[in-house]
Amino acid sequence: MPPSSRPHLNLWKQQLGVVPETVWERVELETLVLADNGLTSISDGLAKLKRLRMLDLGHNALASLPEAIGELDGLTDFLYLHDNRLVELPAAMVKLTRLRYLNISNNDLTSWPEQLDQLAGLVELRAADNRFTSLPDSIGRLWRLRELHLRNNLLVSLPDSIGELRELRQLDLRGNPLDSLPESIADLPALDKLDLRWTPSLSLPEWTRRLEARGVLVYS
Repeated sequence: MPPSSRPHLNLWKQQLGVVPETVWERVELETLVLADNGLTSISDGLAKLKRLRMLDLGHNALASLPEAIGELDGLTDFLYLHDNRLVELPAAMVKLTRLRYLNISNNDLTSWPEQLDQLAGLVELRAADNRFTSLPDSIGRLWRLRELHLRNNLLVSLPDSIGELRELRQLDLRGNPLDSLPESIADLPALDKLDLRWTPSLSLPEWTRRLEARGVLVYS
């Protein structure tokens, strides 16, 4: 297979500054790595890459993303957006209903993006190191989630609906100013790890003993 028709393109740390337009012509691509290139914007040409299953835009300087990202119907495996300057996510991301892994950690998000509530295919969501002060009740719609990482935000509590995440195995709440937790967490049947380290304002709820009794690792 000639290089131009291979379905994988890795341009990690190439000091691009701007993505060459020729990249958007590579319609055969299934994986595209553009991490650590000092990118400040992404072209609408992204929409041409209908076969993408994995897109890595991490470690750049993106303050926004084009609505064209919603046209990536084939994006099922991974979307890395971590370590950027995002203050919001494009509305069109609600179309990525088959996406299984999303990383939006280390951005400038101050409120929970409502688009996430529509991504019912998510199995792992990493949203650490932002400035979320609360989670919506609609978090319970992400019923396929197995891992939810919320380290180093500004959360003081969680909604009871977190107990609707029946597939959840790992819940990372480290470094949040929590003062309470819903008891519904104790009834999560698949939970095997609850991380509450670096939460000095939280008194460990009595029900965490029930979790430990059934073998759940509770870090505090």
